[in-house]
Amino acid sequence: MHSRILGLFLFKLMALAFVSDAQNLYVSPGGNDANAGTLQSPLKTPSAAVAKIKQLPQSKITIFLRSGVYYLDTPLKIDPASLNGKSLTIEAFKNEPVTLSAGRKIMLKWEKHDKNILKAKVSGNGFEMLFINGKQLPIARYPNFDSTARVFNGTAEDALSPARIANSRNIAGGYVHALHKSEWGSFHYRIKGTKNGEAELEGGWQNNRPSTLHSHHRFVENVFSELDAPGEWFLDKKTQTLYLYPPHKLDISKANIEVSHLKHIIELIGADKGPVRNITISGIRFEHTERTFMEHYEPLLRSDWMIYRGGAVLMENTENCLIKDSEFTNLGGNAVMISGYNVGSGVTGSHIYNIGSSAICFIGDSSAVRSAAFGYENFIPLAKIDRTPGPKNYKYPLKCFAEGNLIHNIGKIEKQCTGVQIEIASEIHVSHNTIYQVPRAGINIGDGAWGGHLIENNDVFETVLETGDHGAFNSWGRDRFWHPDRKTMDSIAAAHPELIFLDAQKTVIIRNNRFRCDHGWDVDLDDGSSNYHIYNNVFMSGGLKFREGFQRIAENNVFLNNSFHPHVWFKNSGDVFRKNILMRPYFSILIKDWGKEVDYNLFPNENDLKNAQSNKTDSHSTFGDAAFVDPENGNYQVKSASPALALGFKNFPTDRFGVTKEAFKKIAKKVSYPVLLNAALEKDMQEMTWLGAKIRNVRGLGDRSAFGLPDEKGVVVVDVPANSILVKSGLQNNDVIISANKEKTDNVVRLEAIRQQVNWTGQMDVEVLRNQQTLTLKLNLK
Repeated sequence: MHSRILGLFLFKLMALAFVSDAQNLYVSPGGNDANAGTLQSPLKTPSAAVAKIKQLPQSKITIFLRSGVYYLDTPLKIDPASLNGKSLTIEAFKNEPVTLSAGRKIMLKWEKHDKNILKAKVSGNGFEMLFINGKQLPIARYPNFDSTARVFNGTAEDALSPARIANSRNIAGGYVHALHKSEWGSFHYRIKGTKNGEAELEGGWQNNRPSTLHSHHRFVENVFSELDAPGEWFLDKKTQTLYLYPPHKLDISKANIEVSHLKHIIELIGADKGPVRNITISGIRFEHTERTFMEHYEPLLRSDWMIYRGGAVLMENTENCLIKDSEFTNLGGNAVMISGYNVGSGVTGSHIYNIGSSAICFIGDSSAVRSAAFGYENFIPLAKIDRTPGPKNYKYPLKCFAEGNLIHNIGKIEKQCTGVQIEIASEIHVSHNTIYQVPRAGINIGDGAWGGHLIENNDVFETVLETGDHGAFNSWGRDRFWHPDRKTMDSIAAAHPELIFLDAQKTVIIRNNRFRCDHGWDVDLDDGSSNYHIYNNVFMSGGLKFREGFQRIAENNVFLNNSFHPHVWFKNSGDVFRKNILMRPYFSILIKDWGKEVDYNLFPNENDLKNAQSNKTDSHSTFGDAAFVDPENGNYQVKSASPALALGFKNFPTDRFGVTKEAFKKIAKKVSYPVLLNAALEKDMQEMTWLGAKIRNVRGLGDRSAFGLPDEKGVVVVDVPANSILVKSGLQNNDVIISANKEKTDNVVRLEAIRQQVNWTGQMDVEVLRNQQTLTLKLNLK
C-alpha cells in the first residue's frame, strides 16, 4: 500500500513538473504589448510575444493568437536567440479565425477624378496589390483583365507596339509580362521609359533559359492611360494618389480596402551551426505579401529555373519546424520557401491558393553542389570535374516534407512556378497532395542532387495550362555528367559512367499517384533525369516521357489514351519499361538503343504490338482489352480475365489519391475521367464536338463519292463556328481530314487521340481533302 501511495505521489510530481515546463502567451488585436500576455490580459502583437520567450524559464512555449487580422509592420522574425533553446508553437486559439497580413488596411477620402474614376490620397509606401472586400483587383492593364483567357488573363500582340506606346501617357514605371518564346515560363520587365518610339525595358532575369519575348502572349500593366475598365486601379507613387475605376455595384464608402506591403510574413532563420529548432505554426491564414517578380533571382544550376528565395513563410537553417493546418492566399509571390539547410521541416494539411508564384519550395544552396554549372549552355570541362560523390556541405533540405496539402490556382503572375519545387535537396517526401489549376508543373524536380525523394499518393491535374513542353510532374537532371552537346555527352557517358550517379545518388520513387496533363506529358523526365523508379501510377492523358538519362524503371503503370515516349536514349541507359497497360503505340524519337528491358506490356491492338516488336522489344508483350473494372468512375483496376494479369501486372488501389482531410475533400475540385479511346468506342462514336467544331465520321459510299475519297474512312468537318480557333487555321466546313501528324484519321476517335498526343505543342499538321484536292493545314490548338 505504501509503495502505491509513493508511486502516485511521484506521478503527481512529474505531472506538475511537466505542466510547469510549459507556458502559454496570449495575443489579441484588442490587447496591449504592456500586458502580461495572459488570457485575461493579452498582448497586442505577435512580435511582442516572441520577444518575451527568452525571458521565460519554461522550455515549451505556446503563443495563442485570438481572432482577428494582425497587420505586421515588419516580418515576424524568429532566430535561435529569440528561442534560447525553447520549443515554440504559434497557433490560433481554439480554431478562431486568425490572419497574419503582410499588408495594411487603408482609410481613404474619395473624390471624383472624371466620369468613371475616383481618386484619393494615400500615405505610406507604395504597393502593387489592392484588395477591396477581400477580392484582389487588377492594376490598369492592356489588354483588360479577362478571366476566360488562357494566358495571363489576357494577352495582346500589340501590347508594346509603337502605336500603343505613342498613345500612352508616361508609361515609365509600368510592367511588361510575357511568356518565354518557347513557352518555358515567363519574363517580367519594368518600363524605364521610351526611346525612339519603343519601350526601354529593365528585367528579364526570371528564367534560366534566355530568349526573346513571346510574340503575342504579352501584356502591359501599371500604366495610367490603361485605366479604362471597372475594377482597375492605378497608384501614382510620386503624388501618392490612388485612382480607381470602381467595380459595378460597389459602395465605396463601406468598402474594406487592404493593400500589400511586406514580402515576407514569418522568417524562421537560424545560423549555419545554430539552426532554429522545434517550431510549429498551426491554424493561421497568411495574406497580402507584395509581388516579388522584380526582386533578385538566383539561377538554380542548369535547370530552367531562377528563384526568389523568399515567401510568406521563409525557413532557413531549421530543424523539425512545421507549418500545419494553415491557409495561404492572396499572396504576391511564393507561399513557403524552405531554403538552404533544413532537416525534418515541412508543410502539412494546408490550403494554398490564389498566389503569385510557387506554393512550397525546397531549395538548397548551390555551394553544396560540386562542380556546379549555371545556365543550360554552361558546363565544367571534363578534366576539372570534381569526382567526389554527393554534396560538398549540408546547406540543403534533407528529409523534409509536403504532405496532405490542397494547392490550386497558383502562378497568377509568375509562370515558371509549381505546386511543390525540389532543387538541390535529398529525401523529400511529397504525399497526399491535391494540386490543380497551375500554369506549369504540379510537382517539379530541378536536378539529380541528391535524390531519394518519395512522391506518392498525389492527385495532380489541370497542369501546364499557360505554358508548354512540360508535364504534370517534371524533372531535369543536368548534373555533372550532362553536356548541352549530345555528341560530347555521349562520349563522356560512355567513357566515364562513374560520373552519372555522383549527384543522382539515391533513387527517386514515384508511386501510387494520379497525373493528368492535357497540354504535355503526365510525367516528363527531361534532360538527363536519372535513377527513378516509377510504378503503380495512373497516367490519365499525356503519358510518360523518358528523355536521355540512366537507370529509370517504369513498371505496373496504367496509361489512359496514351503511351510511352522514349526520346534520344543513351546506348547503355539501363532503362526498363515493363508490365504496363498502354492504349497507344510507343512514340519514340531518335531511339537506336532500347535500354535494358522493354517487355511484358499490354498494347491495345495487334498493329501497335507489331510496331513495337519491329524495334526488337516486347517479345513477351501482348495485345487486347485491359478490361478495367469501372473506368467511368475512375476505377482502373483490371478484371480477373484481363490479359494484363498474365503479363505480371498487379492491381493497385486507384481511389486513394490526393488529400485525406475531410474538409479538403469537400472543397477540392475533382479530376475529370477521360473517355477511353478504345476499339469499341471507335466503332460506336460517329460524331463529336472537337475544338468547338462539329465533326463526324465518313459515312459509306455516299460520302466517298460526294467528297472524292479514296476509301470510306476519314473525318468530315460539319460546322466550324466563326469564332473557332480552327477557322483561324484555315479549316472550313465540308473539309475531310484524312490524316493528322502523318497518322491516318479513320474516324473521330482516332483524330482526338492524335490531338491529345500533340496538344502540348500547340499545333497539329493535318491533311484534308477540299473540292477533291489535297491540302495541308497547320491547326492551332491553343
